[in-house]
Amino acid sequence: MSDLFDKLPQEVSVYEVSPRDGLQNERVMVPFGDKLRLIDAIVAAGVKRVEITSFVSPKWIPQLADADEVAHHAHAPAGVQFSALVPNAHGLERARAAGLEEIAVFISASETHNRKNVNKSIDLTLRAFAETIGPALALGMRVRGYVSTVWGCPYEGAVDPRRSLEIATRLHAMGCYQISISDTIGAGTPRQTNDILKLMLAELPSASLAMHMHDTRGTALANIVVGLEMGIRDFDASLGGLGGCPYAPGAAGNVATEDLVYMLQGMGIATGIDLERLVEAGRVAASIVGHALPSKVQTAGVRSLRS
Repeated sequence: MSDLFDKLPQEVSVYEVSPRDGLQNERVMVPFGDKLRLIDAIVAAGVKRVEITSFVSPKWIPQLADADEVAHHAHAPAGVQFSALVPNAHGLERARAAGLEEIAVFISASETHNRKNVNKSIDLTLRAFAETIGPALALGMRVRGYVSTVWGCPYEGAVDPRRSLEIATRLHAMGCYQISISDTIGAGTPRQTNDILKLMLAELPSASLAMHMHDTRGTALANIVVGLEMGIRDFDASLGGLGGCPYAPGAAGNVATEDLVYMLQGMGIATGIDLERLVEAGRVAASIVGHALPSKVQTAGVRSLRS
């Protein structure tokens, strides 16, 4: 084990997705003001990168119908980067009008999931990125990419990791500064994660990759430890474990930010995030969605862990 811990970094970056990925799967319609309250609480805890909404059609994701209002009114202090998911040229126009300096684009490694998620084939989706990635870069914006269903698809089962690598390398070549590879259904295991990352890192620099691990089967943190050992330094997380995918039936939310930060701090890895204030933000999240959240640290509390 000493060899493992010798390989660990001094710090990592946490990319918070609860205002978008977390709320899009909730049954309740969270009011605009509560979304701002959630974002403010996340920022107050020290999170520096927050995906605040998605400029998709309200017909597809009604929970995010107020994306323009949220993006216009959310306040990003100096040093904090807000971003939003953008599906097309119109979404890019909306993001730019709201003053955002970073967007994210998304695609699945599974053909069936991609068609259900964006109503296009993988090939057509990649072609359509010409109207978002290039124009955004020309405007001086940063672009982040998502590749979903890398660890498995709810419709097709196993996904060939070489297909995921092909898509990720194309996104990188198009100008995405980072590609977040996603275990959309939370099916991954540490050995599988090792195999996927070994393949990815042979072709892509570690700084260009992030991990987006859903925790459906309770293996997200174990997979993240593998990522840490292999050189990944950027991890997506969702406050309280909020979330899921509308097109991945049964999938749980992303790994809880509180649980991730607690584990990282215990391993001596800095995140710049105040855990106690993060737990307070988690309480805000639970209050606005009206139910308890699956975060283990949120349930146990910070004080009991320190006693």
